Amino acid sequence: MSSSRKSPRPFLIPAGVALAAVTLGIVSWQATAPAEKGSGGAVAAAPPREDPAAAQLKALARREDGDKLAVGRADAPVVLIEYSDFKCGYCAKFARDAEPELVKKYVADGTLRIEWRNFPIFGAESEAAAKAAWAAGRQDRFQQFHAAAYAEGAKDKGFGEDRLLELARAAGVPDLERFKADMAGDEAAAALKKDQEEGYRIGVSSTPSFLVGGKPIAGAQPLRAFESAIAEAAAAAKQ
Repeated sequence: MSSSRKSPRPFLIPAGVALAAVTLGIVSWQATAPAEKGSGGAVAAAPPREDPAAAQLKALARREDGDKLAVGRADAPVVLIEYSDFKCGYCAKFARDAEPELVKKYVADGTLRIEWRNFPIFGAESEAAAKAAWAAGRQDRFQQFHAAAYAEGAKDKGFGEDRLLELARAAGVPDLERFKADMAGDEAAAALKKDQEEGYRIGVSSTPSFLVGGKPIAGAQPLRAFESAIAEAAAAAKQ
């Protein structure tokens, strides 16, 4: 089962450690505020301020109404950004095992929004699948295509043109001629480039990679790792 060129082993890499590279594109430093004097000359600690690097990572959430590659409320307190490749075995594992539970538990109650970023790193077929997923999204079938392409054994059949059309049919894409045109068009290429440049800019080098409320998580971690990160980000959003 393939993962990425830097192949994070599932469940063994502590969250936020292997993906420390995410912050390579951003100077990371801890902001500290000068102490403030309270009454009577006592020194009062200033309230903690968010690390500017973490704030910049959090700001990558697009929160666009009508985003075809997103699910959940645009104003949800927590955004999970996923950088993934359809030929990545660990991306498929996350899509099958953890993601449906996160949707059921957190997206449904308005806590979480998931935004997908196409981040193909395994060559031409990866890029073709990413464009196909985007094209399916133009007809409101991104999530269905995503599920079909990440189904058990799906990637072993490859992502040639005929196979992508087969996946589009399985996803219920209504207009296959439009799908083919969208997949091959300049807009699909531009959307893919935008996602890739964002990932590379912040140092993403393996898939799957995630930001949960700006916090990096590497690899197909257990569900509890995402639940913990979501709970932490939701609590921080209330402060």
